[in-house]
Amino acid sequence: MSFEFFCLTDPGRARDNNEDSVAVDEQAALAVLADGMGGYNAGEIASGMATAFIKSELGRWLTEASAQASDADVRRAMDICVENANRAIYNAANSNPQYAGMGTTLVVCVLREGRLLVGHIGDSRAYRWRAGKLAQITKDHSLLQEQLDAGLITPEQAAYSSNKNLVTRAVGVEDSVLLETHLHDLQPGDLILLCSDGLSDMISDDEIAAVLQSTNDLPEAGAALVAAANAAGGRDNIAVILVRAVGAPAAAGRSWWPFRR
Repeated sequence: MSFEFFCLTDPGRARDNNEDSVAVDEQAALAVLADGMGGYNAGEIASGMATAFIKSELGRWLTEASAQASDADVRRAMDICVENANRAIYNAANSNPQYAGMGTTLVVCVLREGRLLVGHIGDSRAYRWRAGKLAQITKDHSLLQEQLDAGLITPEQAAYSSNKNLVTRAVGVEDSVLLETHLHDLQPGDLILLCSDGLSDMISDDEIAAVLQSTNDLPEAGAALVAAANAAGGRDNIAVILVRAVGAPAAAGRSWWPFRR
């Protein structure tokens, strides 16, 4: 199984700076997306640190481990790399007054033979497009999602809530953070979409699905998603990563774990 990648960020129509960051490592079959928050320019520092750190550290480990690593090994590597990135951002925020309070959401995916490992923190999302159907495969770490889960508001009310941007978990805000990770099956032809809330807050899942239905070209689809978010108002930065699985899955590898903290 091989993978095709495309990524794109856009400042949107309401903001001068872009606090979203993306990174892909095609050799390691790794994609990382982050949406920063904080004071003047601090959000883009946090998101840039997260994507660069995880691409470098996790990408290197994945390249060395290759197909011999088990899914449990990869999950543990993801946890360690994200914890190390969290500590680096937290220490930077606490040692530089200009960066005080900075943090970032995160969604990271590792694509394997017939499997997809997705980890996330905050309200940046992962979707899977398969056979003409779109499925959200992450659940937001946000006050809004907690209200939905508790039955305090309806999905219709959530669309107009003032609590949309209040996340309950973020990278770099505390000295430790929990990455929520799930394993999904991956079939040839599947398309994985990672995005910041600058996309998912501006256009509905049905509108996302309509764009993905309209073209098989990844750059064209990515540009159309960003254009749709901007046409709807572009109130936030927009980040998109698209990954397509190509070919037939092969057998899983053996366990492999020489990873140092």
